[in-house]
Amino acid sequence: MTDADSAVALSCQGVAHSFNSRNGPVEALGEVSFTAKPHEFVSIVGPSGCGKTTLLKIIAGLLRPTAGRVVFQENHQRRSPRSGLVFQEHGVFPWLNVLDNVAFGLEMQGVARPERRARAHAFVERVGLAAFENHYPHELSVGMQQRVGIARAFVSDVPILLMDEPFGSLDAQTKRGLQEELLRIWSQDRKLVLFVTHDIEEAALLGDRVLVMTGRPGRIREELTIHLKRPRDPDEDRIAVSDLRWQIWQLLEADMRRGLSMTV
Repeated sequence: MTDADSAVALSCQGVAHSFNSRNGPVEALGEVSFTAKPHEFVSIVGPSGCGKTTLLKIIAGLLRPTAGRVVFQENHQRRSPRSGLVFQEHGVFPWLNVLDNVAFGLEMQGVARPERRARAHAFVERVGLAAFENHYPHELSVGMQQRVGIARAFVSDVPILLMDEPFGSLDAQTKRGLQEELLRIWSQDRKLVLFVTHDIEEAALLGDRVLVMTGRPGRIREELTIHLKRPRDPDEDRIAVSDLRWQIWQLLEADMRRGLSMTV
């Protein structure tokens, strides 16, 4: 199957979600509409509580929208999952070693053991963990555990990768290294990536576009196209990224200040 055959685009059409609480319905996500093309890297940034994670869960099929729908455009009937998930909490299984953690998604798809271990081994090497493939998560650093999660998402051969604050708990040096690692792997295997982050600079550095979400319930305030050539260089691009960061911050500032005043 060619990349064109396996590529998937998606369209969110008026997607909204609310949940019930003791005080009645709470709107978590307002009407959100956008389109993401195959192989595109889309960053999603916004303040806490604006529905970013809820949006990813709806796209992944873990939540049903209260209103609207998510439409996928693809060229063939799919038997395997459309999307893989990488969360801040890593999601590694403590009872499995690195190789079997990476191969887990393939096992769930029914891939035979020799094939899944061979494919997993190749991605373990690509994320720089070949010397640790028989180690268990408690023997790894936080950054290494996150590499395991990234490798598992890519090896599963899904066309859409959903990433929710994957580097949010990491120190600055480790985060930068993993950002570069993610872009390197993505350049070799161009999935459609939706990348949620609170880090405005990260959103601008990684994305082809940035969706800026504000409000409670959250809505898309602005879509910004990032005109930076790839491969990205954080040092060479720092002035352009700084300008983009300031532009995004201006969109977010009023909403964030409003949220702070409501908590006083």
